[in-house]
Amino acid sequence: MTDSQKDNRFYITTPIYYVNAAPHIGHAYTTIVADVVTRYKRLTGAETFFLTGTDEHGDKVMRAAAAKGVSPKQYADEISGLFKGLWVDLMITNDRFIRTTDPDHIGVVQSILQKVYDSGDIYFAKYGGLYCVGCERFYTERELVDGKCPDHDTTPEYIEESNYFFRMSTYQDRLIDHITGNPDFIRPERYRNEVLSFLKEPLEDLCISRPKTRISWGIELPFDDKYVCYVWFDALINYLTGLGYPDDPKFKKFWPVCRHLTAKDIIKPHGIYWPTMLMAAGIPLYQSLNVHGYWTIEASKMSKSLGNIVNPLSLKDKYGLDAFRYYLMREMSFGLDSSFSEEALVARLNADLANDLGNLVNRALTMAAKYFDSRVPDPKDGPGPTDGDLVETAARVRADYIEGMEGFAFHKALIAVWELVSLLNRYIVENQPWELAKTEETAGRLSRVIYNTLEGLRFLGVFLVPFMPGTAEKILTRLGVGTTAAVAGLDSTAAWGGLAGGLPITVAEALFPRVDASQTIVREEAKKMEVHVEPIVADLISYEEFQKIDLRLGIVTAAEAVPKSEKLIKMTVDIGEERTIVAGIGKQYTPEQMVGRRIVVVANLKPAKLMGVESRGMLLAVVDEKEGLSLVTVDKEAAPGGRLS
Repeated sequence: MTDSQKDNRFYITTPIYYVNAAPHIGHAYTTIVADVVTRYKRLTGAETFFLTGTDEHGDKVMRAAAAKGVSPKQYADEISGLFKGLWVDLMITNDRFIRTTDPDHIGVVQSILQKVYDSGDIYFAKYGGLYCVGCERFYTERELVDGKCPDHDTTPEYIEESNYFFRMSTYQDRLIDHITGNPDFIRPERYRNEVLSFLKEPLEDLCISRPKTRISWGIELPFDDKYVCYVWFDALINYLTGLGYPDDPKFKKFWPVCRHLTAKDIIKPHGIYWPTMLMAAGIPLYQSLNVHGYWTIEASKMSKSLGNIVNPLSLKDKYGLDAFRYYLMREMSFGLDSSFSEEALVARLNADLANDLGNLVNRALTMAAKYFDSRVPDPKDGPGPTDGDLVETAARVRADYIEGMEGFAFHKALIAVWELVSLLNRYIVENQPWELAKTEETAGRLSRVIYNTLEGLRFLGVFLVPFMPGTAEKILTRLGVGTTAAVAGLDSTAAWGGLAGGLPITVAEALFPRVDASQTIVREEAKKMEVHVEPIVADLISYEEFQKIDLRLGIVTAAEAVPKSEKLIKMTVDIGEERTIVAGIGKQYTPEQMVGRRIVVVANLKPAKLMGVESRGMLLAVVDEKEGLSLVTVDKEAAPGGRLS
């Protein structure tokens, strides 16, 4: 396959999810990421294949089924059905949902086992080791933390038995060479370094079987019917089965461009076990392994005991699927951990979606309906003094959007899109169409302003297809282009002016109604449990004293960690002028999460030096002894430097 052919192919996989428990927000995030990038690739014209599914064999499934009083197959069918149903609810556009109990998968696993066995890379030996039931694998002493499994915080049990082993150590040097020679093989870089660090130690061979006397729920070894296959050796092979390995044309077409997507807790099986298995089977390695961080669920500020009783996925039903998808993609910097907060979701819904995007779409379409009989106007005037900036910004946003999407920096892609949202809102305010509509002399200019605004909406509709497909369809349909813009793809935004004059536009209900933050799921649950918040009593100050405090709206334009500090972040903030502000927020926010945020700044403090960096201002935050701090922000668009009162 040539490079040009590869560029037009895209294959992405999620991990197949283990069926020992129902799906949670981590599963949802990984799968939505895969869906977002697949939809984006379709926009670029690529031919795509998207695989997800469930991992159904092993000790944990057998024990969970026994605890429920059903067979492992019945249990796996039930939980797998929950995953499959959820992906439909989340508008996931996977091409196949694979199960490791599928007959074709069992056949592929057994054929690869036999191939590796015949080559001499599988041998039989007696082994005693520390076994973690939760991980379903043996641990060495050096891998344990205080004698416990690092993932489950449990003490492994010592098991001694005869098993089959894969000569993984044979491929250690070859794997190191491949990783160092292909910097994008594991990304982000921190996870590449983590795998290389692990490979500095001698790699042990991998136990790939379990005796049926202990575990019977698994794929039988083709060369010994007294054993079943270790769950990881079974599960990873699904990425081949999903393409019809070895003879289906899809395998030849898509395997060379395979990109795996996974969370950081299973980087070792994907970054070490899997490539060495492929080497042993004589199969080319995948293109890249893309690793994301954890979502942590912040406890409710009302009651810590309530924080874990609210299922985050229920937020999708309360606030809408697109708001849920947008929040997940905007809030997490891919590769880093992020904290899930219902309050933060509501804040983004009200500010980014209801106020910024929703108001823009509504007033643009309303003005087109009012001034041009519900049609896209043909511009009568040439470009005005503010139009060039709009066209140039749209082109730059497109470039930044593409860069972010290609690099899995989805939050950066959305920051770029919202730069265009903000500019279009300013464009309307600066050009005042309602004033232009008052005289015949400015009617031509009015047509140009309304056209440009609607053309900007078309760009936004296309950019939002991967993230918020329902919202994107509404925008494009109301513009009169329907799904044709999405079908035309990203190329339709390569040049300004693609929106045809005369198309019928439609004014409809608000895209995102504002939400009362006091009616969150957490607070509703608190009311049911009769949990109350005590009022805070503060010392009173006079109005004159309050007036001395100069509070300004600031936009963070750049941010970086302060060297040798665990929590200080140095930010460049636009408050009408550029200021450097240093704040101790690194425990709650990453520098990447700060860029683009609207914050409240105390602007009239004396400069202070923190870790050698001069700080000219202070941002405001709400501090809770148990929950840490949350930044104070505003929910309506205003120019940087605006005074708060």
